[in-house]
Amino acid sequence: MPWIAASLISALFLGCYELSTKHAVRDNAVLPVLFFANVCSTAVWAGLLMVPVLAPGVLPAGLLVAPLTGLQHVQLLGKSALVAFSWVCTYFAVKHLPVSLASPVRATGPMWTLLGAVLVLGERPSWLEGLGIAITLASFVGLSFAGRREGIHFHRDKWFGFLFAGTLLGSLSGLYDKFLLGHAGFSAATVQCWFSIYLALLFLPLAVGWKLRWWPRHLFQWRWSILGISLFLLVADFVYFDALRNPAALVSLVSSLRRGSVLVAFAGGLFLFKEAHGLAKLPAVIGVLVGIVLTILG
Repeated sequence: MPWIAASLISALFLGCYELSTKHAVRDNAVLPVLFFANVCSTAVWAGLLMVPVLAPGVLPAGLLVAPLTGLQHVQLLGKSALVAFSWVCTYFAVKHLPVSLASPVRATGPMWTLLGAVLVLGERPSWLEGLGIAITLASFVGLSFAGRREGIHFHRDKWFGFLFAGTLLGSLSGLYDKFLLGHAGFSAATVQCWFSIYLALLFLPLAVGWKLRWWPRHLFQWRWSILGISLFLLVADFVYFDALRNPAALVSLVSSLRRGSVLVAFAGGLFLFKEAHGLAKLPAVIGVLVGIVLTILG
């Protein structure tokens, strides 16, 4: 699949994932949601791991998980730890912030990824990509003004701080993905399989702590959107990893295309969750999308 098409398909499923996340954590305990969503993903990959053993030759090559060395397991554990920190920050933020505001803020991730790609991977953005960064920053300021109408002040709201930290960690994870898939030679299936397994293991102590009341906690209610989190993210990430394996794919452009998910999440926030001030946020959301388009054209 061409990497641009793969990135756009990933964006569609990522938007559905963000809406499922908002539905799952709204008025619900966050840590069990994280744990059970990743248990669902792990169960899928555990089943796929057993298929070659029970029925060799049935799975297509793209779903086969390669054997790993000890060092490679450590590398994938590192990715899981990075994403775990990012998700804990992001899920708590999404619980307390409107998704029509949180999703556009998260969409600024490609800007941070692009800056990291320039500094770490030596990628060189064009003047259009630079303009895209400027427009994204301006849109970010516009979102802060729109957020004030809902009593959310970016400079002193702790949940926005959580969201920003999660976004930065997610951008760092994007750079690491490019290393794993583009330089270290991992397949998309191998990364996603062990990444999911290690995430579930990392969230297990947090889920146990929640169950044993090691800290003040909220009640947990099972919702089918938790399963949606798992399934939508599995598809979004698999297609995304496949795009990154293409030698012609730049991590900054793949990340920008993927953040087109903001359209799905923004529309869902307004129509499914009845969030307010949609018109006030719309110019900033359009600005984020313009920044993405300019990055693509660059």
